[in-house]
Amino acid sequence: MNTEQLVADIRSWAAELGFDRIGITDTDLGEHPKHLKRWLAAGHQASMDWMDTHADLRCEPEQLVPGTLRILTARMHYAPPDDDPLAVLKRGDLAYVSRYALGRDYHKVIRPRLARLAQRMDAAVAGFGYRAFTDSAPVLEKAIAARAGLGWIGKNTLLLSRDAGSLFFLGEIFTDLPLPVDAPETQDYCGSCSACLDICPTDAFVGPRQLDAGRCISYLTIEHRGSIPEPLRAPMGNRVFGCDDCQLVCPWNKFAHSTREDDFHPRHQLEASDLVELFLWSEDTFLERTSGSAIRRTGYAGWLRNLAIALGNAPPSPRIEAALEARREGVDAMVREHIDWALERQRAAAGS
Repeated sequence: MNTEQLVADIRSWAAELGFDRIGITDTDLGEHPKHLKRWLAAGHQASMDWMDTHADLRCEPEQLVPGTLRILTARMHYAPPDDDPLAVLKRGDLAYVSRYALGRDYHKVIRPRLARLAQRMDAAVAGFGYRAFTDSAPVLEKAIAARAGLGWIGKNTLLLSRDAGSLFFLGEIFTDLPLPVDAPETQDYCGSCSACLDICPTDAFVGPRQLDAGRCISYLTIEHRGSIPEPLRAPMGNRVFGCDDCQLVCPWNKFAHSTREDDFHPRHQLEASDLVELFLWSEDTFLERTSGSAIRRTGYAGWLRNLAIALGNAPPSPRIEAALEARREGVDAMVREHIDWALERQRAAAGS
């Protein structure tokens, strides 16, 4: 087997499948497992208990897939074309949805492509073992990508690339093929910049590369179940699903690429939707409009909770107050709590 030629073929096949770059590493994750364990020991995973439960598998890829010798990391850009996220953030009457979630759920796009790439490899080298993942197993994706030369982990804890910023998805193929590996990225190109740390609305960064998930808007609006702590509600602004602030201010994202995938283009005008209109969606409408979308993860109650907070933070408006009043009945106690908070904010702002 000519492994050098095989790697060249893999990169060509990956490009044909829409991937923007491929990196290859072994199962040694260097210092990254120690960082994970320190983060877990500090309790910064909040309620994401699965991070701790499967920590050993994250730290030792050969335990997750026995026999693994190499890990292929694939990158795919997701930034919507002709997008102006900062303009949406400045409009208090519009809903801000993290740009990765505007189109089709990336799991549904990337994993089948990885499987097709593995099938092309299997046709060339029959009988090898592999498993493909896209944020679907206990995998230290950013650490693996850094070890595979795709970038470095920035102060905002995201993988950064000098030629692509951070607006991309990652996926992996674990394999027992003894492929040549790429040189890891060992240089930190963040320098003295602290823009991402300074911009965070909820002060979720306790230090460079140290994120307290319990304060992160992405965690609060997506993973967190139940009431959002009141001191964090006002800083959330109009962010109803995820948060991109630490990416939007990153100087390296001037090199971010717009996606070439139609599946990642915005659906249902969610890139700049009216808050009241979204808040008045019925559950059936929510399920219909978020079919095949990552937004489904928050659930309908979480969606209403997040929108209620955004409406409480919006400029005072009789229309908003009427929508909040109309929604107050027929929702569970958790959602009603946030509606009442929003009504109080609207009335206080209107009276000032």
